[in-house]
Amino acid sequence: MGRAFEFRKARKMKRWSAMSKAFTRIGKDIVMAVKEGGPDPDANSRLRAVIQNAKAVNMPKDNVERAIKRASDKSLGDYKEVLFEGYAPHGIAVLIETATDNNTRTVANIRSYFNKCNGSLGTSGSVEFMFDHTCNFRIPIEGIDPEELELDLIDFGAEEVFEDEDGIMIYAPFESFGAIQKELESREIEILSSGFERIPQITKALSAEEAEDVEKLLEKIEEDDDVQNVYHTMQE
Repeated sequence: MGRAFEFRKARKMKRWSAMSKAFTRIGKDIVMAVKEGGPDPDANSRLRAVIQNAKAVNMPKDNVERAIKRASDKSLGDYKEVLFEGYAPHGIAVLIETATDNNTRTVANIRSYFNKCNGSLGTSGSVEFMFDHTCNFRIPIEGIDPEELELDLIDFGAEEVFEDEDGIMIYAPFESFGAIQKELESREIEILSSGFERIPQITKALSAEEAEDVEKLLEKIEEDDDVQNVYHTMQE
């Protein structure tokens, strides 16, 4: 198995760990998708993907519809996607994806977390190059041979296709999202969920005490309402 498989296995228990946090993230994703491509899922591929993810975490349909309606209100402020980069203690690189309607607040908060936990907030590009920006899709296993599917999807950018207890996972470079989504839809293969992740190219092993120092920072960052995802180079 490749890096995507190992990365998913390590992060699986943490992803969408708190249901309320998952709903908050998806609500912001809906706003950004509607502002970008309109409220009609049939004409907005990004919105279709977010709705699939909402179903995957059992977000009530009424919540989704209300979020789409609210996002269609032109008076509603937009969320801006901002990437933060820095170092946790013991040389661990940290990459933070946020969606914020107040960048000044978010910058101040993220900086304070690093300062309080003996880390350092870096400049743009300081650690991003250490991570591969990928997209992923989860589809049902029934009636599909993962090896055959991988061969079929290589032409559309797929790099790793594997089966786990949740179905079949497809990983590809970030830029291949649209092509793979379109191909799966044209084959009428149900997309259970999809998204984007940043996989560290190299990870660093720490002692239990050192890992605890890093976890203190990661927990503070992950609790922030503006934070969508956090990635790091600590070996898990």
